[in-house]
Amino acid sequence: MALDAFYGIIGRSASMQRLFKLISKVAEDDLSTVLIHGESGTGKELVAKAIHAHSPRNAHHFVPVNCAAIPDDLLESELFGYTKGAFTGALTSKIGRIEYANGGSLFLDEIGDMKPVLQAKLLRVLQEREFEPVGGLKAIPVDVRVIAATHCNLEQMVAEGRFREDLYYRLNVIPLSIPPLRDRSEDIPLLIEYFVNSIGKSKKTPLLGFDPVAMRALSVFPWRGNVRELENLVQHMTILHGGSMVGHSDLPEKYRNGALTPLPSEQTSSQQTFDDVTRPEQLLLFSSTSAPATNEIWPESGIDFNTLVNDFETQLIVQALKLTQGNKKEAARLLNLKRTTLLEKIKKKELVASETEEEAGE
Repeated sequence: MALDAFYGIIGRSASMQRLFKLISKVAEDDLSTVLIHGESGTGKELVAKAIHAHSPRNAHHFVPVNCAAIPDDLLESELFGYTKGAFTGALTSKIGRIEYANGGSLFLDEIGDMKPVLQAKLLRVLQEREFEPVGGLKAIPVDVRVIAATHCNLEQMVAEGRFREDLYYRLNVIPLSIPPLRDRSEDIPLLIEYFVNSIGKSKKTPLLGFDPVAMRALSVFPWRGNVRELENLVQHMTILHGGSMVGHSDLPEKYRNGALTPLPSEQTSSQQTFDDVTRPEQLLLFSSTSAPATNEIWPESGIDFNTLVNDFETQLIVQALKLTQGNKKEAARLLNLKRTTLLEKIKKKELVASETEEEAGE
């Protein structure tokens, strides 16, 4: 059975399962440096933490440093520490993050933003396993595994003279690549469920979830902000719609428009017929207040309107009953229907054989 989570990383897609296996192998060799590639928001720090947690170094510190977030004039002293009197205001000595990570792992996020003079000092740490604090005269030995990450193309930066070639090859001993969220859309419902549950734990009125049409819209959205953007959306929806289920019309406009963008695997040819489109995709024709921009998926004979509407109604009722664990009174409230109306629809659609006496007394 495939794992859905690995040290806090969520995914059951084939690409993520490969990543989990690679992390396990990489973690066993706790000396080689690792260079993680991935777009912003894909979870590079989570991968670095997973490597550390799965390695023999897990009893020691995992020390993250965001090279892009710390000003250049402070990054050197943050990494290497300083001695008393090294500069104005250095009243006492201070250890740096490299020394603090001794025995453990040092995670250098956005390594491409590190200035050349620091690149040279980092290279010495990797080659000689030692460093000198700012203002220090004696080298200090250190046993630390360096895990770096970047969203930049370091090879191109090397060619342009903006990143040291020798440091690049020292860092790129074991390269890891994290797929963007748009390339593993099958993980989106799983991630949404995870965020709904985790965010809901701290809320008085947690979100009940997303209805099928809203979920479909989110599954085809390109997610330029990747997993971080998805988490932010779920948090946003929890604040605005806690205690209820998010429908397509509840989504911010840019996510609603994403529902009309086909997945790369779907046909977009004008020759595509309506029969080639699955029913959830057909339902998206009615998930926006405006008509589709093109008529590519409309057959000349038209569509079966009544069947589509009936199927959509059935999906909503089934989803509401699942969320309320079969409580029809509560399901009717979620659907904004009278309980008697809901019972009539359930009976008509033959979703249950008959109503029990207990149900009648709800």
